Amino acid sequence: MKIDEIDKQLLSLLSEDGRLSYVELAEKVGLSRVAVKDRVKNLKDKGIIEKFSVVINSEKIGMKVSAFFEVDVEPRQLQKVAQNLANNPNVASIYQMTGPSTLHTHVLVEDFQKLETFINDQLYSVEGITRVESSVILKRFKSRTGYKL
Repeated sequence: MKIDEIDKQLLSLLSEDGRLSYVELAEKVGLSRVAVKDRVKNLKDKGIIEKFSVVINSEKIGMKVSAFFEVDVEPRQLQKVAQNLANNPNVASIYQMTGPSTLHTHVLVEDFQKLETFINDQLYSVEGITRVESSVILKRFKSRTGYKL
């Protein structure tokens, strides 16, 4: 789907601060408030803007350990395992990757004891999981949600 330069400007502004008012957006892109409101509604209706949300710093709310898992799953169990992991509140994101029915999973927990519990209870004990490989994040250099124009 094609979008014009004004839509790109609106998306860029909203990705930096989703709380900007239509008036503030209008001033920045040189349109009326009504025109901006219509454009934002159109971007939402077309699914280009999926949602407006808040990005929470997980470390500041006590989730000090962040880890990525490559989880290989028997193909016939893939959907069940993925849904089970997706329902876990400690799972921040989960993606099906190319390869042998692999799920790329990002997990946030309070400490290493909780990480060990997650691995033992939510991965090693689950029927259909054939291999688990983990990497713990030592330092974050960049993190972004969604696509940046």
